[in-house]
Amino acid sequence: MNIPTENNEPPILGAQSNKRRKKSIVWDYFTIETVGADCTRACCKQCKKSFAYISGSKLAGTSHLKRHIVLGICPVSRRNQGKNQSTPYRPGFKPNGAACGTDSPRKRCRTAPVFPSISFNQDLCNHELAKMIILHEYPLNLVEHHGFVDFVRTLQPKFNMASVDSIQMDCVGVYLSEKQRLLNFICGIPGRVSLTLDLWTTDETRGYVFLTGQFVDLDWKLQRRILNIIMVPSPDSEVAFNHAVTRCLNDWGLDSKLFTLTLDESFANVTVRENLRGLLSIRNPLVLNGQLLIGNCYAHVLTSLTQEALGSMKETIKKVRESVKYVKTSKFIEEKFIKLKQQLQVPSMKCLTIDNQTKWNTTYHMLVAALELKEVFSCLDTSDPNYNETPSMDEWKQLETLCAYLKLFFEAANILIATMHPTANLFFHEVWKIQFELTHGSMNEDPIVSTLIKPLKEKFDQYWKNSNMVLAIAAVMDPRFKMKLVDFSFSRIYGNDAENWIKIVEEGVHELFLEYVVQSLPPPTFVQDGNEFFVKTELVEEGETLLSTGDGLSDFEVYISEITGNQQMKSELDQYLEEPLLPRVQEFDVLGWWKLNTSKYPTLSKMASDVLSIPVSTVAPDSVFDTASEKMDSYRASLRPVTLEALICVKDWMRYGSSVQVRSSKISTAIVKMENF
Repeated sequence: MNIPTENNEPPILGAQSNKRRKKSIVWDYFTIETVGADCTRACCKQCKKSFAYISGSKLAGTSHLKRHIVLGICPVSRRNQGKNQSTPYRPGFKPNGAACGTDSPRKRCRTAPVFPSISFNQDLCNHELAKMIILHEYPLNLVEHHGFVDFVRTLQPKFNMASVDSIQMDCVGVYLSEKQRLLNFICGIPGRVSLTLDLWTTDETRGYVFLTGQFVDLDWKLQRRILNIIMVPSPDSEVAFNHAVTRCLNDWGLDSKLFTLTLDESFANVTVRENLRGLLSIRNPLVLNGQLLIGNCYAHVLTSLTQEALGSMKETIKKVRESVKYVKTSKFIEEKFIKLKQQLQVPSMKCLTIDNQTKWNTTYHMLVAALELKEVFSCLDTSDPNYNETPSMDEWKQLETLCAYLKLFFEAANILIATMHPTANLFFHEVWKIQFELTHGSMNEDPIVSTLIKPLKEKFDQYWKNSNMVLAIAAVMDPRFKMKLVDFSFSRIYGNDAENWIKIVEEGVHELFLEYVVQSLPPPTFVQDGNEFFVKTELVEEGETLLSTGDGLSDFEVYISEITGNQQMKSELDQYLEEPLLPRVQEFDVLGWWKLNTSKYPTLSKMASDVLSIPVSTVAPDSVFDTASEKMDSYRASLRPVTLEALICVKDWMRYGSSVQVRSSKISTAIVKMENF
C-alpha cells in the first residue's frame, strides 16, 4: 500500500513501515505525477519530460533521474548552465543554499558519489578523435559509421561529429605539429642522418617510397623515424628515387647531414643504384666519395637465402607440412602421436605447429620440431594405414642439412628483433660467419651439401662484396673488437690473401677518419691578388722584418703548439686502435662507451656516432621474416598523398611519445602547406 506524502513528495512504499523514507535531492528538480491507478511518473521541472517512477509494486528508483541532470541530458538545464541561470545538480547540494552539512546535527546525511563538473571542449575531442584514428589505423569514414556516432552521442550529447573532410584536416594538423617538433629535434643533433629507402607497390602502377632516418641524438641514443612517404607514379623510372631522396633532404634540412643510403631489394636496377650513388657523392662528398651506399637490406638478403634454400626442397617440405597437418587437425591422431612419443621415449620438448608460409621463421620452427620427432612419424607410418606422408630417411637427412643453414640465417636475423634499433657494429660478426660457412659448404664433398649451398653462396657473395667495408668499419668502432675481429675473420675467409683485404679495410678506416679531421679544421682564408685568389698563409711577406721581440722563442712556442695539436688529432685513431680491447660482455652499450670517451676522442667519437647509426636493414622488426614484398592496401592507396603520409608518419612518431597540444586554427610554423592537402 502506498501512502501519499505532503508537498507533492514521492509516495512511501509500505504503509506498515514505521520508518519514513528520506526525500532524495533529485526531487528539487522533479515533480510527481499520477497517470493511473498504479502508475506514477517523475516530471522534470525544466524540460517537462516525464520518466518512469512507480508502476504497480515496482519502484524505478532515482538513478536515471540523477543522470538526466548531472550528465547534461536535460536540454533546458544545459542551456541554463551555459547562461549561468541555474545551478547544475550535484549530489549533496540544494538549490536554496542548504547543504547537508548545515542540517540539524541530529540528522545524518547519506554519502553520495561526487560528480566533478568537467567543461566540454569540442576542439580537444576532435584532436583526440584524430589521434585515435591515426594510432589504430581506423578508416577516416569511421565518423560516418552509425554505430560509432550513436555510441559517441550517448557518451557526450554535446559532441558534434566531424565530417570526413574535417577529420582529415585534423589528422594533417596533428601531423604538422608533430613534424615541426621532430624537425627541431633533428636540427639539434650533432651528427649526421642515414636514410633507408623501402618501396611499397600497389595493384596499379604506382609506388610509395618510405624514407626512414636513423641517427644518434644528443644523449647518444639511437633514434629511427619515418620521415617521408612519397608517391612515385612510375617506379620504373631511373630518376624517380633521386627526386624522392632530394625532397626528403629538402623537407628536413639534411643537405649537409646525409651520411649513407640503405636500399631494399626493390632497387635492383643497376642504373637506379648508380644514380643514387652519384646523388650521395654530391650531397655528401666527404664520405669516401659515396662508397657508403648499402645496396641490399640485410633482412631481405636473409629472406632471399631462405627462400632459395626452402625452394630447393619444396617437395620434401610439403611432406613434412602435410604430416604436421595430419597430426594437428585431429585430436584423436594427436593423442595417438603423443602416446607413441612417450613409448619411444623421444626427449624432444618441441610442439608441432603448422607453418605460416608468409613467415619463413615459422617454416624453420616446423622443420626443427619435425626432425626431433622423426622417429615418431616413422612409427606412425607403420601403425596408421591412413598416414602415408612421412619423408624417407634420405629426405630427413637432407632436411637436417637444410636446418643447419636455416639456423645460421635465423640467428643472424634475430639481431633485428632482439633490440628495437640495433647499432651497425653488431652485424659484421654474423655476416662474416655466413660468408665463411657458405664458402666452405659450397666446396663440401657431400653432393647434398654442395648442391644446396652453391646457389646460396652466389647470392650472398654480392651482398658481402657491397657491404663488408661498411660493416667492418662499424665493427672497428666497437672497442671490444677494433681491427682484431677484422683480422681474425678475414684470415679465415681469405686464407693467404687475407692481408690484402685487411689492408683495404684499414686504409678505409683511416681515410674516413681523415675526412672527419679535415672537416673539423677551420676553413682556409682566401686573399685576392688582382684577378686571382690565394690561400692566406702565415709566411713572412716581403718587406716584413725578420727580427722578433723578446727572447725570440714565442713563434717557436706557437709552432710547437700547432704541431702537437695536429699530431694529437692525427693520432687519435691510432691511439684508439693501439689500446687493449675491452672485455666482451653480454650487455654492452657501445654508444654509451663513446659518450663517456668523447673528451678523449673528440673527432673519432663523431665518426663513431655516424658509423654506428648506419641502418643495415630497411624493414620493421615485425616484418623481418616476411616472405612477401610490402604492398599498399587499396584503402590507403585511395587517400591523398599528404593524408597518407600524415597517417603513417604520425603513428610511427607516436611510438616515441607525443607533445602535441591542441593549437589554434592557424599554425604559423607549418612546413606542409594546407593547400597541398
